[in-house]
Amino acid sequence: MKRFRLPSEIPIEEYPSPEEFINEAIAIVEGAKERGITLRVIGGMAIYMHSKEYEDLWKRLKRLGAKVFTDIDLAGYSKERDKIAKFLAERGYEVDQRLLMYYGRVRQIYYSDRIPMVEVFLDRLAMNHTIEFKGRLEKDPLTLPLAELLLEKLQIVRMNDKDFKDSIVLLRAHEFGWDDNDKINLEAFKIQGLFDDWGFWYTVTTNLQLLRSKLDEYDIEESHKVVVRSRIDELLKYLNETPKSKKWEKRAKIGTKEKWYNEVEEWH
Repeated sequence: MKRFRLPSEIPIEEYPSPEEFINEAIAIVEGAKERGITLRVIGGMAIYMHSKEYEDLWKRLKRLGAKVFTDIDLAGYSKERDKIAKFLAERGYEVDQRLLMYYGRVRQIYYSDRIPMVEVFLDRLAMNHTIEFKGRLEKDPLTLPLAELLLEKLQIVRMNDKDFKDSIVLLRAHEFGWDDNDKINLEAFKIQGLFDDWGFWYTVTTNLQLLRSKLDEYDIEESHKVVVRSRIDELLKYLNETPKSKKWEKRAKIGTKEKWYNEVEEWH
């Protein structure tokens, strides 16, 4: 087994293809299910898996490429932590013990000879804001539900170009609805606490407005922009008009005079 290397350290001639990443992610989720373990793909890979029919849009956004995927990000439950570790070890993955000691309670980081990194987030994705997994991982057979995939991007206080592009494709490819059956479930925004947490709501609505304004910067067909704008407006209307809790209203009075998000600690 080779030492742990960051994806950026791996020469392009050694780097696995995007198809290898996706095939391995699916194999992990399905293999885990056979063992009674719940794992789901998250992040840009999950969005791509749900939006393959918009391959041309991905290409026009210049989102695809030889190193489009740097790792496989997964969501799981901490009650299955030991089972996950054993299952991935049997698939040839090792854990960097330093990272396990530091992050193991909430994140497990694995590496292998072929796939450079697999990261498992347990119970929640705790970044600038927190997305809870409880009761949500079972809603889709392969990935986190679409609404949470969108929130995973929109909860980032300083979104980068990749995050904007992933959000554009997800919004273009999927309508809103009130279930998780290939729809962006509006009920999930309540489940994830946006109407109780002003800070989360503020970050998401601010990013939606920014995404709307940035659409014209991308060289994509106007027909795509029209749909994405319409869906942004639909979501903003819902987020603005849905009743908020007293806790939300109290925090809203303070606004951005106090920090409304959590700092994300980077590991090296």
